[in-house]
Amino acid sequence: MASITATVTTTLLSTITTTAAHAATTTAGPPPQGGILEGVLPNTYIASNPIQLFIIQAGIIIILCRLLHYPLSFFGQPRVIAEVIGGILLGPSVLARIPGFKNAIFPAESMPVLNNAANLGLILFLFLIGLEVDIRMFTSNWRVALSVGLAGMLLPFGLGCAIAWGLYNQFHDDGNTVEINFGVYALFIGTALAITAFPVLCRILSELNMLGTPVGVTVLAAGVGNDVVGWILLALCVALVNNGSGLTALWVLLVAVGWVLFLVFAIRPVFHWALRKTGSIQNGPTQGMIAVTVLLVLTSSWFTSIIGVHAIFGAFLVGLICPHDGGFAIHVTEKIEDLVTVLLLPLYFALSGLSTDLGLLNDGITWGYVVGVIVVAFSGKIIGGTLAAKAMKLVWRESFSIGVLMSCKGLVELIVLNIGLQARILSQKTFTIFVVMALVTTVSTTPLTKWLYPPWYQKKLEQWKRGEIDWDGNPLDPKDPSQADSVSQLQEFRIRRLLVYLRLDSLPSLFTFISLFGDEKVTPGSEEAPKSNADDNTVAAPTPVTRKRPLEVHALRMLELTERTSSVMKVAESDEYSRRDPVVNAFRTFSRLHDVAISGSVVIAPEDSYAQTVVAQASDRESDFVLIPWGETGSNKEDQSIPFRISPEGRFSEKSHLDFVQATLANAVCSTGIFIGNEASGFASLDRPALPRTISNISMRSNRESALPPIADKSLNIFFPYLGGADDRFALRFVLHLANNPLISVTIVHLDCVEGDDEIVPVLEGNLEPSSPTSISKNAIDTEITAQDTSLLAVLQSGISPELAGRVTFTEVSVTVSSAVKKATELAKETVGKNSRNAGDIVVVGRRHPRLPATVRTLDQSNTEYDMQRTIGVFGQAMAMGNIKAGVLVIQAAGSGLAQ
Repeated sequence: MASITATVTTTLLSTITTTAAHAATTTAGPPPQGGILEGVLPNTYIASNPIQLFIIQAGIIIILCRLLHYPLSFFGQPRVIAEVIGGILLGPSVLARIPGFKNAIFPAESMPVLNNAANLGLILFLFLIGLEVDIRMFTSNWRVALSVGLAGMLLPFGLGCAIAWGLYNQFHDDGNTVEINFGVYALFIGTALAITAFPVLCRILSELNMLGTPVGVTVLAAGVGNDVVGWILLALCVALVNNGSGLTALWVLLVAVGWVLFLVFAIRPVFHWALRKTGSIQNGPTQGMIAVTVLLVLTSSWFTSIIGVHAIFGAFLVGLICPHDGGFAIHVTEKIEDLVTVLLLPLYFALSGLSTDLGLLNDGITWGYVVGVIVVAFSGKIIGGTLAAKAMKLVWRESFSIGVLMSCKGLVELIVLNIGLQARILSQKTFTIFVVMALVTTVSTTPLTKWLYPPWYQKKLEQWKRGEIDWDGNPLDPKDPSQADSVSQLQEFRIRRLLVYLRLDSLPSLFTFISLFGDEKVTPGSEEAPKSNADDNTVAAPTPVTRKRPLEVHALRMLELTERTSSVMKVAESDEYSRRDPVVNAFRTFSRLHDVAISGSVVIAPEDSYAQTVVAQASDRESDFVLIPWGETGSNKEDQSIPFRISPEGRFSEKSHLDFVQATLANAVCSTGIFIGNEASGFASLDRPALPRTISNISMRSNRESALPPIADKSLNIFFPYLGGADDRFALRFVLHLANNPLISVTIVHLDCVEGDDEIVPVLEGNLEPSSPTSISKNAIDTEITAQDTSLLAVLQSGISPELAGRVTFTEVSVTVSSAVKKATELAKETVGKNSRNAGDIVVVGRRHPRLPATVRTLDQSNTEYDMQRTIGVFGQAMAMGNIKAGVLVIQAAGSGLAQ
């Protein structure tokens, strides 16, 4: 038995020894090529092939940051908050406390690879910050920028130097810090507390729609100067730390200044010349010039690094010398921002979190300094910025908002702190204190700004500054409300200010609609006739005749604001976009040729704020009517990748577009029209040519569209079914106003509802959405469908001018509630769309008719007809989806529909 035991033991030991020797040989030799098939764990770090562990690390970081950002975005928090919290969760504060987690996911030997990728992302990100900084913003508002910027830096810098004394004596004696004098340490702490996160500030202002307000302009102008001065101070601090003697530090600063001058006066002119020579400014950067730009970034970063200043300063300088003309800076940002912000930058903040250990905040003194640093950060910025803004004649609430916004630290603060940690200026405990401060100040910025400067206060303040109201909100020029419903004004109906939501895919429809207003002919009087001179053969040129007060149209073009840096940069340059946008310019030229006064603007806003933007613009412009075209693809996005016609189901079922129209109508401040165009109204969609079944040398791509002849018959027919209610009353007057155009013929059908309909209607239009704010107004409209409608129709019919009598036809048809929609649709098909060679026909309907039957939809059923009836009413849905060869204009009135 003993011999058997000895034999087994010897066998096991020899097996273990052989296995160990084999493993050692395997480790020493080339790595296994079979990977997991040879038993190698997927998270094993292999020095010759580190990519597999890097992919795991990057994937974990990106997924965690995205998951954290989703709930935080509902509170208006920037993405950097999620990235920092994600890094803290992965670090020694939370997950790294799990035994084996750090060695399995973030082993020490893999950190150089992760660090290189993160620092490359940091270099490119600082280049993007330089691109985002537009010096023109500072120079055009230099007075307020200088005062607010200086006050917003000097006071927090002084308070930072004061609290630095305690931090230096309490926490600087750490084995991981370098020996530096208090002056350099105070310079770094003061800079860390004085700097403002300009990129995060831009995003907060754009999301709150404040870039065009006095607060937004002041903060951005001051933030530009604050950003540049802050990076200069940080470069000075790093140079002093990295060089032992003062003489060496002086040489470093002189060389850095020389490099800045070399970039500005030598590289910048040649770079701009090359950009113009290659057309990169006019037509967007070529691939070759993108390569030159990236090489400039890397070269400048390399140079500032080898002279003892951090590499990020070189990248920032190259961003500053890039031109903003022609949108070049925006185009370059679009090329590289996604790679940087999605992949590389989260790695940097994850590394920052791995260095943050909240467990170090373990005593009362440390927490006292945490509170003290937060108080200093808030008070220095808020007091300094507020007093400086107040000195520039802003009101107190605006001034406080500026101070709060200037206190935002964000990712710039974290970059500064990481540089201080890498340069061994800060101990890990001090680093953690300042990370907590950066998180608190950044998280607090958005809610405090919303509380201090809400939209209702912005609107009130703007009206007060224009002299429209007093400080209590009372109008200074009240109007007599008794004049609103005066019957004498029925004949004076006129739309003077029209707001048009401009879309590229709806330009043909909008051109047709605007031409209806602009083609009213005005003939000069006898005294204005051209006169000829009896002594010569010349004839005087005819005197151009314009209206005394032409129609004023404001074209509003909206572009989607995304979370990308390039999108935020577009917001800052929206005025430039308004001047050179090709769609706005095309509409502007067309309108002026048709005797219409035109103005245009481009607004970059989030998609869910489109309706709010339209309503705000209508209120600011005091518009009488808002025209919203229904997109060709039924989407809020102008997607040119779908050049062919889509099905009605697809065009009318896009939820985001339906929500936009519903929200606009629900919050409308004036009468609003939804224009749904098609081929008959100048809205042409081309079908894809079919492939022939015979052998041919002609392919689809060689198909050529034949030239369309000009429209010889410019006449247009309008059909309007009049049932009653506020919307129909306004639509009736609107149609008669259009009839002043001699090319327009109008058919008005009065649908007289009679009793005796025994059919049970399960759902009425007025009950489609009981919880919506419009349901109350629908019930109110229902009660008005009595004598007012009949009297209005009689007054307008009897008072029609002789010149309109031949082109306006009144008809009365008896219908029941259940048959009204069907009868109106049949009459529309009989009236419009008969002449395929004219300028097109239009069906005009009111939106709200509470008594009409609607489509029933169960809870688990998606029904396009139901959604369309909720959006544009039962009449509108029937006309838009009823295969009628005409455009459809759905009108919702403001008020009773009598006054304008």
